[in-house]
Amino acid sequence: MPHFLIKIINCLLLVVILIGVPAITHAQLGDWQIASASKARALIFYGLVLAAAGNAMLAMFLKKHKDQILCWEWAAVFGGLLAAQYAYTNGYLSFDWLKKILLWLQTKL
Repeated sequence: MPHFLIKIINCLLLVVILIGVPAITHAQLGDWQIASASKARALIFYGLVLAAAGNAMLAMFLKKHKDQILCWEWAAVFGGLLAAQYAYTNGYLSFDWLKKILLWLQTKL
C-alpha cells in the first residue's frame, strides 16, 4: 500500500472524527439538539479507538517495512489523541489556565 494512500485515509479519518462528528452531533433543529454531549464524546472515543486499532492491524499485515512504520506512527497519533480525549473527559486535563490567560489578554488589549 503506497504511503500516499495511507496518509490520505488517515487524514480523512482525523477530519471526520475531530471535526465531522462534533459538527453533526451539535446540530440543532430549533431548540432540539440532535445528540447529547455524552453521545458526541462516545462517538469520538470509539472513532479514535477504531482508527488506532485499524492502523495497528494494518501494520501487522503489510509487507514493506516503511509502510509498517507509517501505520504504527498513525496508530500512535490516534492513541495519543485518544489518551488526551480520555484525560479531558475524566477531568485529568484542564484548560482553565488557557481561559485565564485569554481573559487577562482581553482586559489588557
